[in-house]
Amino acid sequence: MRIARFTTGDDPRFALVQQEGSKTYLAVLGGDPLYMPAMPTGERIELGDGVRLLAPVIPRSKVVAVGKNYADHAKEMGGDVPTSPLLFFKPNTAVIGPDDPIVLPDFTQEVSYEAELAVVISKVCKDVTPENASSYVLGYTVANDVTARDAQRTDGQWARAKGFDTSLPLGPWIDTDVDPEDVGVRSRVNGEPRQDGRTRDMVFDVPFLVSYISEAMTLLPGDVILTGTPAGVGRIDHGDRVECEVEGLGVLANPVLRRS
Repeated sequence: MRIARFTTGDDPRFALVQQEGSKTYLAVLGGDPLYMPAMPTGERIELGDGVRLLAPVIPRSKVVAVGKNYADHAKEMGGDVPTSPLLFFKPNTAVIGPDDPIVLPDFTQEVSYEAELAVVISKVCKDVTPENASSYVLGYTVANDVTARDAQRTDGQWARAKGFDTSLPLGPWIDTDVDPEDVGVRSRVNGEPRQDGRTRDMVFDVPFLVSYISEAMTLLPGDVILTGTPAGVGRIDHGDRVECEVEGLGVLANPVLRRS
């Protein structure tokens, strides 16, 4: 099942994504499926002109991200592989949706993309084991952990570098059926391949991460976990278009803009 959040110009609504041949339809849902059963209203809209997909979830509480969770990425960043998950936060004000612009802030001249598998939490999650972690997961979406590399190097901590407005594209929808154990995580800039990794190469897998994070803090419905990025990160500039893809889930594309 795929759950999308969309607008036709009015308030955001949720829908189930239905594919019929070359056409994609949205079966509109009543209410927010994070807090109530997914109940179709009977309305169905073809995805196309006049319909805009939004970030499928705006975390009400937090986004917990994991740094250097692929050994090849840790190496390219000049660091060692962590012996335990390296956690940091991104604010919900960083979240944007498909085709929304990534706006480069004035304080940075070196912004990078990071394609990632994102985990969406379905219910209150505290002190869970890896064995039952999946029962607390609603599904998965694609993320781009956009990073101001120069600020990351100079600040000594990552709040500004990782948390600026528009630094977290999410989308295009939440997929409840993806198996996160071994799927491709890829990125392209202006159509040119940049990253091509697989989740089997994570240092810490999804069940372990959900369990580890829940030992420290309560995860709430709609919270998002970013699971790290494979090697191949690089710079994006004004006028670029960056695509992040998770195999079997979809493609998240965003233009890059620096306002004058």
